[in-house]
Amino acid sequence: MYALIRPCLFAMDPENAHHFTLSSMRMASAMGLTALAPSVSPSPREVMGLTFPNPVGLAAGLDKNGSCIDGLASLGFGFLELGTVTPRPQPGNPKPRMFRLPDAEGLINRMGFNNDGVDVLVANVKASRFYQEKKGILGLNIGKNAVTPIEKAVDDYLICLEKVYPVADYIAINISSPNTKNLRQLQGESELDNLLSQLKTAQDRLAQQHGRYVPLALKIAPDIDDNQIRNIADALLRHHIDGVIATNTTISRDTVNHLPYGSETGGLSGAPVKDMSTAVIRKLKAELGDTIPIIGVGGILSGADAREKMEAGASLVQVLTGMIYSGPGLVRECVRALRQP
Repeated sequence: MYALIRPCLFAMDPENAHHFTLSSMRMASAMGLTALAPSVSPSPREVMGLTFPNPVGLAAGLDKNGSCIDGLASLGFGFLELGTVTPRPQPGNPKPRMFRLPDAEGLINRMGFNNDGVDVLVANVKASRFYQEKKGILGLNIGKNAVTPIEKAVDDYLICLEKVYPVADYIAINISSPNTKNLRQLQGESELDNLLSQLKTAQDRLAQQHGRYVPLALKIAPDIDDNQIRNIADALLRHHIDGVIATNTTISRDTVNHLPYGSETGGLSGAPVKDMSTAVIRKLKAELGDTIPIIGVGGILSGADAREKMEAGASLVQVLTGMIYSGPGLVRECVRALRQP
C-alpha cells in the first residue's frame, strides 16, 4: 500500500508531508483503525536494564511533541523515542528546512529543535494509552534552547531531565544535532565531562526521589574521528552512562553534493550516512566492549541494514528516514531480520 501512497507524499513539500502523515496517524488512532495494523511477534531484548519487546525503535525527530504516540506504537516498534524537546517552546529555523534527495535515499533537515516545549511533551505522554497502559518502552530525547548560551547549556538539560524523568523509560541526551549553533561543542572532552557529571548527579538524586532508576543514553554525531570516539567512550565509562546512540545526522556532503538540494545546510540522514554510522558503532564497540550498550541508527532502509548495525556492535536499532523511502513495513522487516533463533 505504501508504494501507492508514496508518490502523493513525495509530491508535497517534505515538512508538509511530515505533518500530514502525523495528522493522518492521529486520526486513524482516534478512530480505532490502527488496531487493524499487522501485529509484530515479540522478540524481547534486555538492554540498559529494560525489557524491549523487540529491538527496532523509532528514532527521535519524527514526533517531537509526543502528539502521535499511540498511532506510531501501532506500527510494531519495540520502543519509541520522542523529541528532541527543549525547556521552552521554540519555532526552529526558518523554512524551507527539509529537503529530500530521492536519488540517494537521503534527507537533509535543518529543523533546529522546533517543538512546543517540555511541558507539552510530558502532558502528551501522560495522555497516551501507550503510557497509561504501559504498552512498551518510551525514550524521551532532550536538548537545549537555541537562545541559551552554550556555556549555560547544562542548565537546559537539567531542566528537561527533571521534567521528563517521571514519565520516561530512558532519557536520550542530544548533543549532536548540527542544527543548533555550537551544540556539538558539548562533545568536546572538558564540556562533555562537565555535562555528564552533572547529569549523573541529577539522575542519582531523581532515582531516589521517584523510587525508580531511569537510564541515560548519549546521542553522538557520525562526524567524529578516532580520538574523539576514544574520549567519548572514556567519558561514558567514567560517568557510568547507561547507553550511547550512534549516530545523529552528518554534515558531510561527499556523496550528495552533485544532487539537487545536496548542498543545502543541515543534517544529512538516510542511506548516505549508513556507512559512517556503522563505522562509529564498530569503533565504539571496540572501546566499550559489553559494558555500555549501543543503539545503532543511521541509514537503515532494509532488514539487512539493521542486521549490519547489530553485527557492528549495536544492541538495538532505530529507524526514521528509512521509513520515508521504504514505508512503515520496514519495522516488521527489521524485526524479522533481527529475530534471535
